[in-house]
Amino acid sequence: MKHLKFGIYSFLIMAILASCSKPAESIQVSPELFHKSVDKVMEIQIHDIFSPPVASRIFVYPNIAAYEILAQKSSKFKSLVGTVNELTAIPKVDSTQQVNLELSALIAHMEVSKSLIFSEEKMEVLQDSLYNVWEQANKVEFDASKAYAFDVVNHIKQYMSTDNYNQTRTMAKFTVDTDDPTRWQPTPPSYMDGIEPHWNKIRPFLLDSAQQFKPEPHPEFSLDKDSKFYEELMEVYNVSQNVTEEGDESEPVQIARFWDCNPFVSVTRGHFMFATKKISPGAHWIGITKIASRKTNSNVEETVNAYTKTSLAIADAFISCWDEKYRSNLIRPETVINQHIDPDWLPILQTPPFPEYSSGHSVVSGAASVVLTEIFGDNFYFEDDTEIPFGLPIRSFKSFYDASTEAALSRLYGGIHYRAAIDNGLKQGKNLGHFAADKLNL
Repeated sequence: MKHLKFGIYSFLIMAILASCSKPAESIQVSPELFHKSVDKVMEIQIHDIFSPPVASRIFVYPNIAAYEILAQKSSKFKSLVGTVNELTAIPKVDSTQQVNLELSALIAHMEVSKSLIFSEEKMEVLQDSLYNVWEQANKVEFDASKAYAFDVVNHIKQYMSTDNYNQTRTMAKFTVDTDDPTRWQPTPPSYMDGIEPHWNKIRPFLLDSAQQFKPEPHPEFSLDKDSKFYEELMEVYNVSQNVTEEGDESEPVQIARFWDCNPFVSVTRGHFMFATKKISPGAHWIGITKIASRKTNSNVEETVNAYTKTSLAIADAFISCWDEKYRSNLIRPETVINQHIDPDWLPILQTPPFPEYSSGHSVVSGAASVVLTEIFGDNFYFEDDTEIPFGLPIRSFKSFYDASTEAALSRLYGGIHYRAAIDNGLKQGKNLGHFAADKLNL
């Protein structure tokens, strides 16, 4: 009996020791955590009021960091080194360490994002909440994955520092030519300076140069009633008049407001002026990327791939578009109509603070729609709920191209772009998108 009791005790002790020495399970990283990180970046961008071009830069670098980490062991997606301009190989993962690459990718995404925003503490709230859970779940794996993520983060930060962004912060403001009636002038109500006049000096990601997809020239400025420019000017005026008569619930007004995406909207109340915060055009298409990834039940690799390649096209679209904006430096419809047709006329949307040609929404939407179509397929029906936080209803689209066409046309309904800026801008964006898709082997 004594021997039996001793055997039972020995068995129990060995079982306890075995359970204590059992390795902790690997930390699971879901696609939803990447969506959560992207959503947090979007929320902070709105709070910090980044311009549309700068917002595109904030999205693309964190995605590159996450993508490059995952590409090391991916059988489906290859590194962007040799494809993205001047990008060099990230540090290799040490196979002797217990590194979870999906975890490292998510940590790198959050950390690079934090370095590009103003309100760092808002990102830290998300980081801390996740870090506490991961540390409790598997401290060894978390520590190793975090250490590796920071090695990659430092590498990407070094790469970021050479894109000329810091240099453009010290360059001169845009000079308005008040003597030339064809040139852009600041618009009401805040009469802001032209934003990011030197954005064409930012290093492109996939393009050979900012001028690579320069659009055809816009119609020459003319107040001759038989001219193409005057025809387009009156189209803006007449469309807005019809839209106003139909009321706020009309389809054109709903379309204009759904795609407004202007982070610089100013509201005047008596002697006070304040901003209403919205997402940027690029952020709207990042939101559509999230919708498509969720609809297709994309895994972590596929989700990061979609975010990365769409954000690359969007970032280059802004560089391409802004290059044309400050080259053509065309006056906005609001200014011409107020000066020569109707001094009391106001567009449905507030005119954003930069030159007219070409339309940023059109270029960005064209580029994003091509890349998303290559990733998820044509005739991809989706319901766009991106604008719900801003009090706007869901809109449905038969395809990404369908959405890009509506986004471009929204600028005419909104009264802030001529037809040429919309049509040629959409063509400019799609040409860029096809180039990006080919270069990325989509």
